[in-house]
Formats: sequence, C-alpha cells, structure tokens
Amino acid sequence: MSRAIVMNIRHAKKADEDAIWRIFQEVVSPGNTYVFSSEISREEALSYWMGDATHCYVFEEAGEILGTYIIKDNQPALGAHVANASFMVSSEARGKGVGEAMGLSALRQAKELGYRAMQFNMVVSTNAGAVRLWKKLGFKIVGTVPEVFRHRELGFVDAHIMHRFL
Repeated sequence: MSRAIVMNIRHAKKADEDAIWRIFQEVVSPGNTYVFSSEISREEALSYWMGDATHCYVFEEAGEILGTYIIKDNQPALGAHVANASFMVSSEARGKGVGEAMGLSALRQAKELGYRAMQFNMVVSTNAGAVRLWKKLGFKIVGTVPEVFRHRELGFVDAHIMHRFL
C-alpha cells in the first residue's frame, strides 16, 4: 500500500534557514538566473531572503524543504501596492511542479497581503523555464532590457520585466 505524500507551502521559520541556504547556494552558484554573487555569505543571503521587508515561504514535502519563495514590495511608498517575488527550487525537485505550485501560492498570498499586481523586474531571457512558467500563470512581458544580466557562460544577455494583475 502506497502512502500519500503531503505537500505543504507555509511561512518559513528560523529552523528552515539551513535548507533555505542550501537551496539558495545551489540556485545562485551557476550564475545563470540570479544577480546574486556566488560568493554571497550565508548571513547576507538569509538577511535578504528572510529579512523584515519580505514574506518568506517554503515548499515542504514529506518533511523536506524543496523550494522557497519571497514576496516583498516591488517599490517603496507610492509603488508598494505592486508585489515583487523571487523563487528558488532545489535541483532534486525541478520539473516536478514545485515552481508552479509556489507561483500559484505566491499569487494568492500577494492578493491576501493587499497587493494589486505582481511584477518581476529581471527574468533572465535565457531562463526559458521561468519565462514559460510565468507566461502560463498569466504574466506578460511588458519590457525587455538589453544585456542587463551578466550570464556566467553566455556573457551579457537580456532580461524581461514581467507583470500581471492579481
């Protein structure tokens, strides 16, 4: 008899820091999707990801954290009604719907937090999986900034600004 796997997306806790740091390092180190330096310290990374300005969540399955995302104001003050979000999925969970589940969760959470829209300021154009997922979830490319991301293997590549109303 097979046992059902229980998937849970919840607010991150201090006890999740090790798992979040492991995923953060894994995602950032290739230098192909995030602007963070691969040399970022644990303290700097966790301060950004789990800081006072963010709402941090984890995707947990059978007690293991497989992904994490944050929601924060895209801009201060008069732009604070638009959410910004960032997502990271562990390598063992890629291609299994974790990113989509977290994306849908983030859209719900952002609406509950009172945001009117969500905007991604830098979706690296060569990150085809992310571009495809965000389009599937209703985001539109509203602009493309040329050669704004320094991809470790490809050099300077474009990045998209993607937006959708909640």
